[in-house]
Amino acid sequence: MTKIRLGLPKGSLQASTIELFRKAGFAIRVDERSYKPIIDDAEIECLLIRTQEIPRYVEQGVLDAGFSGEDWIQETEAKVEEVCELIYSKTGFGKVRLVIAVHEQSAITAVADLDGKRIATELVNVTRKYLKRRGVEADVEYSWGATEVKVPELVDAISELTETGSSLRANNLRVVDVVLESSTKFIANKAALADGWKRQKIDTIALLLKGALFAEGKVGLKMNVPKADLAAVVALLPALKKPTVSQLYDGESVALETILDEAIVRTIIPKLKDAGAEGIVEYPLNKVIP
Repeated sequence: MTKIRLGLPKGSLQASTIELFRKAGFAIRVDERSYKPIIDDAEIECLLIRTQEIPRYVEQGVLDAGFSGEDWIQETEAKVEEVCELIYSKTGFGKVRLVIAVHEQSAITAVADLDGKRIATELVNVTRKYLKRRGVEADVEYSWGATEVKVPELVDAISELTETGSSLRANNLRVVDVVLESSTKFIANKAALADGWKRQKIDTIALLLKGALFAEGKVGLKMNVPKADLAAVVALLPALKKPTVSQLYDGESVALETILDEAIVRTIIPKLKDAGAEGIVEYPLNKVIP
């Protein structure tokens, strides 16, 4: 049987990626003693690999496709094809930032002040290129972890990924500048995309994952509405598209169905009820395919 080899990120993105696959319709089971998760799709073979390594393995064809951040794709300079962007991270559904940060009492206030300074980071190549574009010469060294605690005793600044900035603040650090914004990318090997079967399989996975991600924070809402009240009810709905309206058997009412942001449901349902809607049902969504 033809299969694709898919690299899943081990570490901070692991849980959120597996959950996204679940909502997309794929059940993945991870054995803590194995790097090969089991997926309920005979056409996919999964390997659990550190995010930093996935771009290189995809480029080499060891993997047909995989998931990594834009930061590590740039860092490794891997020649891969982006299938789609999936904006999710360890704790939420936004992009992460690679920032230059210094101790809050540091005299460094601008990028130019980094000239001749020492900077610690995991993303050495990305940081060096960033400084070069700004005409700054600094000593950029690789950090093996716990990067935030190295300022100011060991280095003058760090180049570090952050989602909320809470870890930086906890270590008394302030941001000087943003190096780049990064999001998760579904990437593929060029040869794999040239194969018709693999291309179709990869595109199908991308479609379902995007649908699952698009459904985050949204719910379905359906209700019955007397025809005389339909205009008033529809006017209250900030629908993804125009709501679906179907004639009911009695000829006096219609069934209305739509998709909306979950955050507004608690405020809009009472208004819908007052406008004439009946039998209002809210239901969760796994996927929304635009």
